[in-house]
Amino acid sequence: MVVTGHSHKPLIERRGATLFVNPGSAGPRRFKLPVTLGIVLIDKDEVQVEIVRLVE
Repeated sequence: MVVTGHSHKPLIERRGATLFVNPGSAGPRRFKLPVTLGIVLIDKDEVQVEIVRLVE
């Protein structure tokens, strides 16, 4: 899994065997992007990722 964040744009994307996650930004709203955070659950060989929107 690769976790990035520079763009503040939430993303969950699998490219081959690699999972790319950008949780977005939980700080003040930037541009017109949503305020979000990411939750990652790891259980043995399984990885689950969820993007949670904090402000509508």
